[in-house]
Amino acid sequence: MTSSAPKVAKAVEGSGENPRGRVILASLIGTSIEFYDFYIYATAASLVFPALFFPNLEDPTTALLSSFAIFGVAFVARPVGSVLFGHFGDRIGRKATLVASLLTMGIATVAIGLIPAASTPGWIVAAPAVLVVCRFAQGLGLGGEWSGAALLATENAPAGKRAIYGTFPQLGAPIGFILANTVFIAISSSLTPEQFASWGWRVPFLASAVLVIVGLWVRLRLLETPAFRKVVEAEVVAKVPVAHVFRTSWKQVVSGTFIMLATYALFYIMTTFTLNYGIAPVEPEGGAPAGLGYTKIDFLWMLIIGVVFFGIFTLVSGPLAERFGRRKHLIAVTIAIILFGGLFVPLFAAGHVGVQGLLILGFTLMGLTFGPMAAVLPELFPANVRYTGSAVAYNLSSVLGAAVAPFIAVWLWTTADSPVLVGVYLSAMAVITLVALLLERETRDVDYVDHVGS
Repeated sequence: MTSSAPKVAKAVEGSGENPRGRVILASLIGTSIEFYDFYIYATAASLVFPALFFPNLEDPTTALLSSFAIFGVAFVARPVGSVLFGHFGDRIGRKATLVASLLTMGIATVAIGLIPAASTPGWIVAAPAVLVVCRFAQGLGLGGEWSGAALLATENAPAGKRAIYGTFPQLGAPIGFILANTVFIAISSSLTPEQFASWGWRVPFLASAVLVIVGLWVRLRLLETPAFRKVVEAEVVAKVPVAHVFRTSWKQVVSGTFIMLATYALFYIMTTFTLNYGIAPVEPEGGAPAGLGYTKIDFLWMLIIGVVFFGIFTLVSGPLAERFGRRKHLIAVTIAIILFGGLFVPLFAAGHVGVQGLLILGFTLMGLTFGPMAAVLPELFPANVRYTGSAVAYNLSSVLGAAVAPFIAVWLWTTADSPVLVGVYLSAMAVITLVALLLERETRDVDYVDHVGS
């Protein structure tokens, strides 16, 4: 199952120390760009795509669900991306694989900005089909991006600071969200609704090309990580990493998948669902469920305020996970998420202060649970299958916890004409995560760099 092929050895030629600042910047900027690309699609899926790509669906709820169905395509692609990029990340190294994942995501995102609307003659079927292909490619890129960025940070971290270093790639999620939505607000505020629907929505997608160029410049200056160099030196590079990881570490894959479940469900409910619920009319027409009646711009600003707390508490979570251990920290946060699910109706019904409070509280919990994951999941696996193992667990969880979350949340909201069942759904996902955490061991003190595998 292992080899030390010459092409693998070439990946570590000229190896040395990566400067701390370069490691932090490269892990942060890459995930910021990736999540920016991902979030501009999520925002457009809520605000623009139902009308642009599904104009023949007269029921607005059906059009919205169709848009979210394509939104979910990327989550199906992410496990495929985790296997594809994980294979090369464990075979030829972290650096080259991170560059490839960033290019895949960036090209797909720019392509979305070039797709004609379905109302364009000859594009009524082709436009949604091309959108599906591009969305799949976005998922492939993100499927390989996160694990590589997490390993870049944690495999270069000093002893006792893996969780702290691991928060930097995680910080890319709130940064990408704020950047994407700020761009959408700026564009939609300066254009008429007709201009925004016609061409303005394309600008954030096309602008990602500039960000990708910056990210590539930073990552191409990196050296290979110490842990992967030891894998090559010990001649334990896995020939087929995905087969090796399921043969030797399948329990860790299952555990990691369910440990991430509540995190994914929380985030996509707090962003995609709350945006739709927030801007839906208080007195809708045509049988659509009632919402809060905020304008699009007003609610996006409320989300951005909440995501600021996401970023702050992502950084806070690192020291907490180092001091108390990953397991104890995440158990406490997961119990809080279970309780938070019961606050949906009272906080949404408490006026503007209550709604903003719900967003702040939800995103605070998101930061506390998401921040340590870049350390927790990789710590479950030896270095020779660490890229593949952590990526597969992370992205399988995305299918179970995120791909279906917006769809299920909208369906539950429509069914009950209230967010009450959405809160129950979130609590149920958190209960599953709590069980997984209770069954898993503490990973803070594992031999991370020298545990190369076999």
